[in-house]
Amino acid sequence: MKYSAFPPAEVRALIRAGKLDAPTTGYCDGYAQGNLVVLPKALAWDFLLFCQRNPKACPLLEVADAGERSFSQFAPGSDIAQDIPRYRIYQNGELIGETTDVTRYFEGRDDLVSFLIGCSFSFESALLDADIPVRQIEEGVNVPMYNTNIPCMPAGVFSGNMVVSMRPIPYAQVPAAVAITAGMPRVHGAPVQIGTPEAIGITDMAHPDYGDAVTIRPGETPVFWPCGVTPQAVVMHSKPEFCITHAPGHMFVTDVKNTALKF
Repeated sequence: MKYSAFPPAEVRALIRAGKLDAPTTGYCDGYAQGNLVVLPKALAWDFLLFCQRNPKACPLLEVADAGERSFSQFAPGSDIAQDIPRYRIYQNGELIGETTDVTRYFEGRDDLVSFLIGCSFSFESALLDADIPVRQIEEGVNVPMYNTNIPCMPAGVFSGNMVVSMRPIPYAQVPAAVAITAGMPRVHGAPVQIGTPEAIGITDMAHPDYGDAVTIRPGETPVFWPCGVTPQAVVMHSKPEFCITHAPGHMFVTDVKNTALKF
């Protein structure tokens, strides 16, 4: 079933009811999606500073108050603990589980701070409007994401390298894809690399570090954008005591239109 025409609140309700647990690429055309990072308050300042220093990889959309379970600006009435299809739980940098509901981690503590970070899924509807293909939507899979050798600027306890997402773009449409996405800096903006994956440390395009491989057709080149999975790579590198994130490709769908993020 396609969810491109569904309103965000309806999609979040389906997710909360346990009826959707798939990647959200192509969902709710025209509405922004976001990556999630949840950390104890003691680490929140360091991570806020990390986002401020790395705005392409971690464009911050909203920060909830400690203990708050809703993104009140981007999705009033939402439930951070239940409105994402799949979550990942990290302890001391190790992935210890993946689940569809993290309510139990919020209960009994009031110190968890939730960060909503812009997602490149948000600019895909603009690419489609310009007749630029988005391959993972065509093939019904998750977007391919890769670890790179591009260092992020450290902040406090947090450091590590950027993660990128990849979309194959026809050669003739690369300038348009760059121009369209450059106009949306709050959802990662322009690409960081075009056509030469080895230049950023990617050696095996057929086996992404996250997500699924997609077909690169003759006449197309791989284009790489900063990705909101970067915090997960940073968490694994920096090893904070506890962290919750979205599972790669499984985003928080907001009530805010992509066009609102251009200004």
